[in-house]
Amino acid sequence: MFASDDQTLFRILESCKLRPNFRTAVSVHGKMIKHGYGMYPLLLSMLIKVYIACEKLSFARQLLDDICFLDFKVVSANLLIDGFMRVGEVDIAKKVFFALPARDVVTWNSTIGGFVRNRLFLEAINMFKEMLGTNIEPDGFTFSSVITACSRLGALNHGKWVHGLMIEKKIEMNYILSSALIDMYSRCGRIETAKRIFYAARRTDISIWNAMINGLAMHGLAIDAISMFSSMEGENIAPDCVTFIGILTACSHCGFVEKGREYFNLMQKGFSIQPQLEHYGAMIDLFARAGLSEEAYAMIKEMPMEPDVVIWRALLSSCRTHKNTELGEVIVSKIKNLGSEDYVLLSNIYCSIKKWDNAETVRYNMRKKGVHKSTGKSWVELHGAIHHFKAGDRSHKETEAIYRVLEALIHRTRMEGYVYVPDLVMMDISEEEKEENLNYHSEKLALAFGILKSSPGTEITISKNLRTCLDCHCWMKIVSKLILEFERHEISRRVVSLRTENSCLKGVVMIILENE
Repeated sequence: MFASDDQTLFRILESCKLRPNFRTAVSVHGKMIKHGYGMYPLLLSMLIKVYIACEKLSFARQLLDDICFLDFKVVSANLLIDGFMRVGEVDIAKKVFFALPARDVVTWNSTIGGFVRNRLFLEAINMFKEMLGTNIEPDGFTFSSVITACSRLGALNHGKWVHGLMIEKKIEMNYILSSALIDMYSRCGRIETAKRIFYAARRTDISIWNAMINGLAMHGLAIDAISMFSSMEGENIAPDCVTFIGILTACSHCGFVEKGREYFNLMQKGFSIQPQLEHYGAMIDLFARAGLSEEAYAMIKEMPMEPDVVIWRALLSSCRTHKNTELGEVIVSKIKNLGSEDYVLLSNIYCSIKKWDNAETVRYNMRKKGVHKSTGKSWVELHGAIHHFKAGDRSHKETEAIYRVLEALIHRTRMEGYVYVPDLVMMDISEEEKEENLNYHSEKLALAFGILKSSPGTEITISKNLRTCLDCHCWMKIVSKLILEFERHEISRRVVSLRTENSCLKGVVMIILENE
């Protein structure tokens, strides 16, 4: 048996955490209670982390219920919040946070950063606003997390506000904050602002270069990304594996197949960087977008590691675009754990060649296995608030007005020659039903709301969690042109832009600027 003093127990628990050992942890827990250490916050904190490491979350939750009644030290609570956030137990972390009578800047940072890590970006921004109402001043780590949240939401106005607060509070700019700002402005469609921040920063850390190259890649500015890559050599900055992900992505978005091959080879021969899964993924995406499905499949078979579902999905998406049913079926057989997106892609491949029975079989299997299609969502940021929409959504309090505006826009675009794309509706239904299905996509509702609630000269930026469909893309270009033409008579402008999570930003934004 081991000694029973609290420091010894703590050291044993530490070893249990490094090498998860549930049986020993339970034994230590019993010793803690037996020798009067059952309510020692430091031991409880470590014990909870051990239970988490052992994947015994029910034990951790029970301990947490006891902890919330203790006079907890802030340092121990911070460790707990961070630990729970890292394993995705957000509700438990919040419980610790709100149970604390006093919090320091680390408490707030652990909570805000935890929200960002768990993709709860709006919650992170709201928590930051709550922090500003206390006597705790945010630091560089706080701002880095909040800027990332604004970036992922596409919340440009919130991002500008946070950037302004940084300047107001004289937060020292470092490579972490510079990179976060470059990423935020790039993702929010402000590539020129991102460039200004890049050239104003001390460019001694590779992360700043990576943020800029990835930002240019997002916007489909492959030539600029390639030029930026060349500039690194002049400033004695060696590219790393992340740099090559950015440059290969830029080549993929612009169809630079030969350039992509060149950089893939350069990474290995010129810089001795062994390609990782992400690099192979970028190359396969490059081949797939260019219609070189067989070449992409050949690369997958030659990879030194097992391809993940993202790689298979990129190739499956190419099979849908180019109606390659045979290869699509082969790919699906290779994916060990099919997700909703894989089922939908295969179903859409069948629908694109009018094999409705095969498509229905795929969807039947989805229902049988309890797999649900990811819901497309769009959101628009106006007047300091973010409004979310789903396809056919009627939950908004101003639904009637939104639909009236949308129907007026659809009528006006038809007069301009807009014709919906029926092939995008992957269902065996009538033409009228297909058109109605496309008319009420989430991004169209978000745009109608933006026009309804904004005044001339306002910029409307729409974000979406999935890639926007071709029909909405084409429709928005016509709406953008109509609004610009109408408001020129008022000597004012409104710019409508569309940002999608997983695709190049160039589309609508660049076309609108050309129309101006």
